Amino acid sequence: MKVLFIGGTGIISTAISKKVIERGWDLWHLNRGSRPKAVPDKVKTINCDIKNEADCAEKLKDHSFDVIADFICFTPQEAERSYRLFKGKTKQYIFIHTASAYQKPINHYLINESTPRVNPYWKYSREKIACEDFFMAKYREEGFPVTFVFPSHTYDERKVPMGVHGDKGSWQVIKRMLDGKKVIIHGDGTSLWTMTSNEDFAEGFIGLMGNHKTIGESINIMSDESLNWNQIFKIIADCLNVPLNAVHISSEFLAKAGSQYDFNGSLLGDKANSVVFDNSKLKRLVPGFTAKIRFDEGVKKTLDYVLSHKECQEDDPEFDAWCDRVIASQEKAIKESS
Repeated sequence: MKVLFIGGTGIISTAISKKVIERGWDLWHLNRGSRPKAVPDKVKTINCDIKNEADCAEKLKDHSFDVIADFICFTPQEAERSYRLFKGKTKQYIFIHTASAYQKPINHYLINESTPRVNPYWKYSREKIACEDFFMAKYREEGFPVTFVFPSHTYDERKVPMGVHGDKGSWQVIKRMLDGKKVIIHGDGTSLWTMTSNEDFAEGFIGLMGNHKTIGESINIMSDESLNWNQIFKIIADCLNVPLNAVHISSEFLAKAGSQYDFNGSLLGDKANSVVFDNSKLKRLVPGFTAKIRFDEGVKKTLDYVLSHKECQEDDPEFDAWCDRVIASQEKAIKESS
């Protein structure tokens, strides 16, 4: 099977690339070549910036593929460009969607593929929804062979999944924990969340590639394990062998106080909600699939990697100072009201 990944070096696509190569499939990447170390051996690369549509069209003119998976399509304009580039060149076009597109606030705790797509809090999610609408229209009108895949919070060995963090990632939260400082948990920490290892995600994704039953369909790929945020932070602290010194702060306050971090979208439009996913459709399409990596096992592996690789430890003093200010403001308000 001949496969093209648009991107191919991200958290999700790197894991899938490894699985594709293991299967002996002919894998191509189309990207700018800025992360060569993330590309497995035997991958063929088309060096191209997809924003340069004419150049991409020229470099793809002699190619056709069994599967094209697009990991970097985020806006309706980019969806239209991908359609122009890949129409007639593939038997299956896989659009990587986002679970944040599912209805917020939620009407039912269990989310499946029929859950409405509504998110007034996050532009990112609304633009992904618009991409879905565009591709679905092309499927209905012309038979464009699109499959929609919905990941949730997927992590790899380099990035520890967190609820509240700055622009430079989760390291500063880990550092605060290691230093015995207080860390912020949004809300009261009891909302449910789902973390999925990229290795598990890749197993599910592989089973959808070239699967004719997926054309025109939406499919969730997530772990069946749901944890609340208090449990998530406790697991991380236990892996670090440090006590958890948590401060609970309302998501609404964090969104207003941290507008520079877009917590309005990432919290109110996503992580502040309890989410439990129904993966039964995936299991029907990929018999035998199950997510095997528990969060405590997966995040331990991630933390071990991060702690042993300095390049994963980017300090974020601005976010660190912001955490101190927010925590102090809440403590001051509590003290003054008592």
